[in-house]
Amino acid sequence: MEVKTHSPFAEQFEQKRKACDSYPLDQSIANSWSKIAPFWPLKNLIAVNPLAGFENLSFEDALKEGNAYFQQKDIPSEMEAINRESLKWLQVFFDEGQATIPMPIREQGFLQSTLSLLRYDTQIHQNDNKKIYWLETLPTSAEEIIREAFLFLGICSSDQELFLTLMLSTLPGWAAYIQYKINWSNQEQELSFNPVSHSDYLAFRLILTSLIWPEAKDLLTWHKKLRENIEIDATYQKILEHESQHQKQLLSNLNKENADKLREKTDAQLVFCIDVRSEPFRRALEAEGNYETFGFAGFFGMPISVTDLVTGESHDSCPVLIKPNYQVSESPVCSSKSAQNGQRRVQRIKKLYQSLKYTFTTPFSLVETMGVASGLWMALKCLSPKYATAIESRVRKLIQSDYMLSPNIDQIPLDQQVKLSAQALKSMGLNKKFAPLVVFCGHGSSTQNNAYATSLDCGACGGHHGAPNARVLAKILNSKPVRKALKKEGIVIPKDTFFLAAEHNTTTDEVEIYEEELSPAHTAHITFLKEDLEKARNTNTTWRNQTLGITAKPEKAKNLSLLRSQDWAQIRPEWGLAKNASFIVGPRWLTKGKNLGGRSFLHSYEWQEDLDGSILASILTAPMVVAQWINAQYLFSTLDNIAFGGGSKTTQNIVGKLGVMQGNASDLMSGLPLQSVYKNDLEAYHEPNRLNVLIHAPQSRIEQIIQEQSILQKLFGNGWVTLIAYPPSTNEAFILKRDFTWSKLH
Repeated sequence: MEVKTHSPFAEQFEQKRKACDSYPLDQSIANSWSKIAPFWPLKNLIAVNPLAGFENLSFEDALKEGNAYFQQKDIPSEMEAINRESLKWLQVFFDEGQATIPMPIREQGFLQSTLSLLRYDTQIHQNDNKKIYWLETLPTSAEEIIREAFLFLGICSSDQELFLTLMLSTLPGWAAYIQYKINWSNQEQELSFNPVSHSDYLAFRLILTSLIWPEAKDLLTWHKKLRENIEIDATYQKILEHESQHQKQLLSNLNKENADKLREKTDAQLVFCIDVRSEPFRRALEAEGNYETFGFAGFFGMPISVTDLVTGESHDSCPVLIKPNYQVSESPVCSSKSAQNGQRRVQRIKKLYQSLKYTFTTPFSLVETMGVASGLWMALKCLSPKYATAIESRVRKLIQSDYMLSPNIDQIPLDQQVKLSAQALKSMGLNKKFAPLVVFCGHGSSTQNNAYATSLDCGACGGHHGAPNARVLAKILNSKPVRKALKKEGIVIPKDTFFLAAEHNTTTDEVEIYEEELSPAHTAHITFLKEDLEKARNTNTTWRNQTLGITAKPEKAKNLSLLRSQDWAQIRPEWGLAKNASFIVGPRWLTKGKNLGGRSFLHSYEWQEDLDGSILASILTAPMVVAQWINAQYLFSTLDNIAFGGGSKTTQNIVGKLGVMQGNASDLMSGLPLQSVYKNDLEAYHEPNRLNVLIHAPQSRIEQIIQEQSILQKLFGNGWVTLIAYPPSTNEAFILKRDFTWSKLH
């Protein structure tokens, strides 16, 4: 790079240039970002392993790296000043509608728009003419800016990758969000609105560093001293103890014989998400009647993006590891015009309220006009959430009546409908002996005033509710052309079998069934099913209340869980997936009737039906990986809730409608809040352990799949996941060691 001869720092640059060698900048940038895991925004929170960037290392070494980069204590005061100045620009640029006045010229991109405005920020340049001139004469290329900043700061080639990493890890929450924006978000929709690149962000951080802390090279010394005092032995030992205890409990809860071999035809079959919250509910339902339940990833094998034609909202409804192949729209079963008119009325009221609330003058008159009413309404919501919710529901129905949605499956080609439904049925082991009713039960949550609401929804559906996917698969399997084609696949669905969609509300345990036109015989079945679902609800909410420290009789437990979902001051509406510890891949008889404590992901699998091992391979490389992300998020949010979690809900504030911060100026908090993993400020509820994966299949098949899948070699070989084989030929379990040999598990 040619040094600008007119720069006031030209002589300094030339001296520092001689002390530095040339270096591959692109590789340094890529390597620094490889250590940063993504962070999804509040609208669709996805669980992520915060140390995903170190999964190529052993688990123990990754703990050390996480400590060195993210669990930093006593960051230099100059770096804290740089972070404070970074926060205000990041917040205004990436704001998604919270700010009263949006940042101008955002369409130019993050780096160029901030560069154009930084000259007016006296807190950064302190009206120093040399600093202002340097700002104004910076190159336009992010890479060239990085090079120039390195020269100014005296960072030589051997230290540049580390220094770039520290630019990210000293403000990791925002770095994680930008990682999401670049690598995981919908590029066309999001980056066209506020474009940013990896180099842009690093250039921005280096500009502020050069202006605020010219001696920032000292940051390298600080980091190296920090690494000298890392100690993870106590933490690792604690994790091992929890894992050993759970493995013993898990093995003791396995049935030794197949009790379902001679089962009669069931009254109904229900397919639930593998989510750990489904396990106790399935057990409660099976105890009430002649039901067979299955576990399958909550998107039900439908790689779709869903559009609600009433609201116009669209979202990807499948795991983030899978890109949607089809766009499916859902329209109301009732009059579309009536539903859309109601939606327009709702939007007008919201828009009017927002405009009155956030403009400069009207908030005063708004308070004068509505102050007393707002105060009374707040008091009612605090003192009697149940009645407040009932009033709110009635008012909403006056503005917009309720309606049921139905998907347009014609947007998926017929041959693909057949292929997807056949794969789903075979994968969940439901390809014969169909009951008169088969219900695909997605799940979601219902809470009030909860920034983390989507973290309680379906991870397999990208942090959304699973009902749309259930409706799509049910409608496909009720299609006569699809059933006819499935016969050629060896799947014969009886004429009297009907498929329905439902959704399990994990906060209240209510199961809503989306009914279609049924024959009288089906109507009788569904009546009994609803009664038993309600009984299962009472049983499960009684147990869930106990985990929350509440003792109540079954008839009152339901109302208490409903109250928690409606209370806008409730900091812990449910435990979510806390205490998750294992992922069981096998037939239902293996764990049927056993109390697994809501700690196990249950994925149905019949190894005899999987001749080539492809079904097991897909389970281990998709749902199991999502479960590992969830497990790691809970693990690290418990170990260090400040570095890897969200801190206390009581001191959080929303940032730009995309994340939360602590107080009025902190980094984005990218993990779970304290109340999701702790009983109180000091006592943890979640037990930190790595995911234990138990597979009921021959060891030879498991070994073959691992040999073919690099992601499994990484997770099992580096100790991120513990694999336990439970071969059908024995009643013994074998644990896979890191050298990929087996050891008998006692």
